Amino acid sequence: MSKSSDLLPVGLEDRLPQSAARITGAMRACLDVLASHGYERVRPPLLEFESSLASRMKGVATERCFRMTDPASLRTLALRSDITPQISRIAATSMKDAPRPLRLAYSGDTALIEASQLDPARERLQLGGELIGADTVAAASEIVSTALEALAAAGLTGLSVDFTMPDLVDTLAAQDGSLDAGTVEAIRAELDTKDAGGLKAAGGAAYLPLLYAAGPIADALPQLRELDASGVLATRLDGLEAIAARVGSLARVTLDPTERHGFEYQSWFGFTLYAEGVRGAAGRGGTYRISGSEEAATGFTLYLDRLAEAVPQPEAATTIYLPDGHDAAIAGAFRAQGARTISQLSADEDPARLGCTHILTGSDLSEI
Repeated sequence: MSKSSDLLPVGLEDRLPQSAARITGAMRACLDVLASHGYERVRPPLLEFESSLASRMKGVATERCFRMTDPASLRTLALRSDITPQISRIAATSMKDAPRPLRLAYSGDTALIEASQLDPARERLQLGGELIGADTVAAASEIVSTALEALAAAGLTGLSVDFTMPDLVDTLAAQDGSLDAGTVEAIRAELDTKDAGGLKAAGGAAYLPLLYAAGPIADALPQLRELDASGVLATRLDGLEAIAARVGSLARVTLDPTERHGFEYQSWFGFTLYAEGVRGAAGRGGTYRISGSEEAATGFTLYLDRLAEAVPQPEAATTIYLPDGHDAAIAGAFRAQGARTISQLSADEDPARLGCTHILTGSDLSEI
């Protein structure tokens, strides 16, 4: 029986060989796609000063992070819960003079103090790409199509992407001018819960049609255009249509214009990625502004640990058992061709139980 000291905290788990292999294979495939599109990888640290993490992205809540006092500086450190703010810091400081648009890729672990009931994991392996210096339709189109290409390269199928407009209520309320800040916040909350009755009670009866302007983008966009009598949304809706056209046959495209969950810092455009066999969202992204520099950016994040259940197991490599006294040069040549080798350590080993498929005898291979 396991001792209580061997138990892991709630929301954390070990990834054993098969699961770890799927995650690693997916990570390599996704990073290869990003590299092929010109995204250069950076590796920010696991810990940062809390004030730095909180200052670069609107809506970042550091109270969700594990925090501690740095014995060297006596300042508060935070264990990152999201890597995007760190990429924003890098773009605004170390790489502020790099040519724009700046394309950066990343992959690393994040942690939360407390997870949700729907997603109990408190540790996540994030991978993503950020396009710094642009939040245009062209930039958004590139980001969405690259994210979908990465998921497909990892072996995922049944892809779909759900567009949203994170600042939709603010945009419409600013055009209206008759609603106070408290009413606008109440309207946002009722739209979040899709509560028609609550929306009316909050003074947002005029926003009711937004609840029904959702679904396949070919159906939802015309409904939103009809609602946009003043034309304040015209350019944004044109942008969504253009992005959907760029996605083409890569994925099914839907629209939920009032969805805000997971879009704490996005501006005019956000999207959620889904794939067959993946529990919950496979990733999210959208447009945003880097606080401090106010530079426009567009990016996406994939949740690699969620993908582990759906991506295919990497094809098993030939595994060669190397008896004591084997020719090291020949063994090295087989490894260079993609084979795995396991060297003999004792006379009573069973190569088959160790997972070997072949045995090296002199310069010849024989199946086990």
